Amino acid sequence: MAANGTTTSTTQRKSAPRTTKTSRTDAQKIREGLTKVRNGSVSYARQTAERSLDVPVGVVLTVADRVNDVVEPFTKRETAERELKSFRTQVERELNKLERRGATSRRKARTRARQTRNRVRREVKQNRRRFQTTVKQNRGKAEDSLKRAQTAVQERVSTLV
Repeated sequence: MAANGTTTSTTQRKSAPRTTKTSRTDAQKIREGLTKVRNGSVSYARQTAERSLDVPVGVVLTVADRVNDVVEPFTKRETAERELKSFRTQVERELNKLERRGATSRRKARTRARQTRNRVRREVKQNRRRFQTTVKQNRGKAEDSLKRAQTAVQERVSTLV
């Protein structure tokens, strides 16, 4: 029981202050959210601006480094000679690789051509043999047929005479 003699449940007493506290908390959350959005958009804009400046500067520095790497060996006579010797060696290596590759390709092409030529020769020889055999057989058959026909004609003639 309460001191003034009225009975109120504990849930009723707690619910009233909660609504005010909750609405205050919601307002605080909204303010915090707006602040975060404002700070976030400002931060995003700042990052974008920084990035748009950092990229070209980075490109210039990278190009400068590469140019320096290319030019540096040629600043002294000894290093320039060493660098040229290295280039010559690399070029010779590449030329040797290309020469070997070309020679291999040429040999393979020659081998394929020789194999094709030999295969065609074999096929022509086989076809010629088959043709000659067929012609001989047909000639023999034709001669036999002619002899039989000649014999038959002679027999008919002799029976008539």
